Amino acid sequence: MAPLHAAPPPPSACSSSPAAGPAFLARPHHHHRRAVAASCCSPAVTAAAAPSRKAFLSCPDHSPGRALAPPRVTPSSSPALVASVKDLYDFICSGPLVDRIGYTKEKVAESIDRWLRCGSQIARLFRLNELQLSEAEKVRIYHFYIPVFLWCEDQVTEHRAKYKEGDDIPPLVIGVSAPQGSGKTTLVFTLDYLFRVAGRNSTTLSIDDFYLTAKEQNELRDRNPGNALLELRGNAGSHDLQFSVETLESLTKLTKEGMKMKVPRYDKSAFGGRGDRADPSVWPDVEGPLEVILFEGWMLGFKPLPNEVVNS
Repeated sequence: MAPLHAAPPPPSACSSSPAAGPAFLARPHHHHRRAVAASCCSPAVTAAAAPSRKAFLSCPDHSPGRALAPPRVTPSSSPALVASVKDLYDFICSGPLVDRIGYTKEKVAESIDRWLRCGSQIARLFRLNELQLSEAEKVRIYHFYIPVFLWCEDQVTEHRAKYKEGDDIPPLVIGVSAPQGSGKTTLVFTLDYLFRVAGRNSTTLSIDDFYLTAKEQNELRDRNPGNALLELRGNAGSHDLQFSVETLESLTKLTKEGMKMKVPRYDKSAFGGRGDRADPSVWPDVEGPLEVILFEGWMLGFKPLPNEVVNS
C-alpha cells in the first residue's frame, strides 16, 4: 500500500468518502505519455477563419447569467475585433462536445473570456502560436481540450458543493478510459495543467503505473505457458489491481495541508523494454489538500466475462 504521511499531524483525524468511480469516458487521439506534440488527427468539423491577434488579447466583458448570442463588444471595439471574436464564437459552437457538456450558444457567449483564456494557456503549454493556429490545432483546443476541461471543472465544483464548510473534502477521481495509443495521457496532461493554472491542486495516475513488477510478470508468463496475451505487460491480467485501489484510496485521504504520499511510476525502458516498476526512491510526492485525481488507462471499468461465455 502506498504510504501516507502527515507532517505535522492534522488537528483532527483525516477522513474521506470512498474514491468516486471514473467520471468521464473519453476517446482522444494518440500521443506518448507526457508528450507535448503540436498536432494530431481531429474530429471532422467545419471551421471558421482563424481569429486575429486581437481576438486572443481582448474579449467582451459580460456579467454572469446574461444570455448573449453571439458575444457583443463595446462600441469602441474595431470591426476586425468584432469579426474575429464572432468567428471564434461560431467555431466553438460548431464543436461536437458543446451540447454534450451542457453549453448552449448563450452560455458559450457568456463564458467567451474563459474559452479565450484556456485557449491561450493551452497554446503556451504546447508551444503553439496562438495567433496562427492551424485548423487541426483549433479543433484540438476549442473542440476537445477546453470542452472536456470545462466539464471536468463543473464536476469538481458540484462534488465540493456537497460538503459543508470545514469538512474534509476528498478529491474527485475522474477516470479517462480509451484504447492504448489513443492520446488519453496527453489529454490528462493538459487537464492537469489547466486545473493547476486555475488554482486547483491535482495529480495524475495511469493504469500503466500499476503493471506487475518484472519478476511478477515473468511468474505470470511461466504459469500460463503458450498464452501470448500474458507473456508481456499490457493486457488484462498484467496489472496489480489491489495496489491501484490502495493507492487511489490513500490519495483520497490527502485532504489537509502537510499531508503527502508517494505515487508509483513504471519504467518501460527497464530490461530492454520489457519494463519494471520504478524504484520507490524516484516516485514523485503528492501533497495535500488534493482536489482532483485524474486516472487514465484503457479498460477502466471493464468487467471480466465468465469462462463459459468466452468459450461459447
